[in-house]
Amino acid sequence: MQAPSPILEVTGLTRYYGRRVGCEAVQFTLWPGEVLGIVGESGSGKTTLLNCVSGRLEPSGGTVLYHSRWGLVDLYQTPEANRRLLMRTEIGLVRQSAREGLRMRVSAGANIGENLMANGQRCYGRIREQALSWLERVEIDPERIDDLPTSFSGGMLQRLQIARNLVTQPRIVFMDEPTSGLDVSVQAKLLDLLRCLVSELDLSVVLVTHDLAVARLLANRLLVMRRGQVIESGLTDQVLDDPQHPYTQLLVSSILQN
Repeated sequence: MQAPSPILEVTGLTRYYGRRVGCEAVQFTLWPGEVLGIVGESGSGKTTLLNCVSGRLEPSGGTVLYHSRWGLVDLYQTPEANRRLLMRTEIGLVRQSAREGLRMRVSAGANIGENLMANGQRCYGRIREQALSWLERVEIDPERIDDLPTSFSGGMLQRLQIARNLVTQPRIVFMDEPTSGLDVSVQAKLLDLLRCLVSELDLSVVLVTHDLAVARLLANRLLVMRRGQVIESGLTDQVLDDPQHPYTQLLVSSILQN
């Protein structure tokens, strides 16, 4: 049996803002079906890293190789049109603020159907059918398909954003603090939904979070960042139960004390 290929290979990834380091010499491999968590305090570089590997922010150096359905792609050497195609078809992005990832002045159904139309679907009945199905999958009442997102709660907005991203069946999804700002009970339901969808769809995920409890629930493996660099990595339970770097030990102990 042939060994599986990685879906994402990041080597020497660096991003500077003038003299300030956003991230520096980061490297990792992401495998099909794996959830990789990136953790660290605010300003550690985790969001800069996510923006670089997701194609939104060009790095100052290094490479991001993505194994797409149609071959190996260097994300920042491929033509812009190719990168945009990948963002529409194979790559999803769940933002921290759902309002930034949705169109707030069109209906819930239109938010989901818009990405299908961008991929060439034109049959209104089929698009609406898929939108209804995805509303159910993310636990939103299908009868709200014609409602504006402005009438939705924070948890519903985040679930709608997830449906908007997953309807096109991407192979890899980048998530930036997807549970941040939600009530604890709402966060728990969303985490359970995400865990089920990741398993069901065999998604590869890069997850940025400051919440180690979220990382433990969702991530198979962790990168711990500080001052733009990865200072520790490993299996999630290994890193959280037996942290080796003093900074990771401090992060874990601060959670235990709360």
